[in-house]
Amino acid sequence: MSTKTMEHMIDWVEENMKQNPTLTELSNHVGYSPFYCSNKFHEYVGITLKQYIAKRRLSLVAQEMKSSNRRCLDIALDYGFSSQEALIRAFTGAYGFTPKQYRKHNPDISYYGRPDLGSCKGKDNDRDGK
Repeated sequence: MSTKTMEHMIDWVEENMKQNPTLTELSNHVGYSPFYCSNKFHEYVGITLKQYIAKRRLSLVAQEMKSSNRRCLDIALDYGFSSQEALIRAFTGAYGFTPKQYRKHNPDISYYGRPDLGSCKGKDNDRDGK
């Protein structure tokens, strides 16, 4: 799988972040098996697709909490959490404080950004030609 194909996969995941993208949907989109997509995603990105979605989703929530006055519930539902409580549990587990505390005190946190695949240049010559 080429770096270009992997970038296409990541683009698709980012574009569908609010719709709870699945491995099956991703594999259908790029035309590879779920097993192959999963293995290659982990190889290129360093974490599983599920971990990537969870980390990116929480980072996007944190950015929105910081830049808007929208209710926590509305943000939670927009990003696919089943409830405000589910978001609070995930956010607290990742950052050590609630979204409300984050908004009020604005502590520094590390956002999980899109991976830079520019360092994966040798992978462009894979045998499958895609």
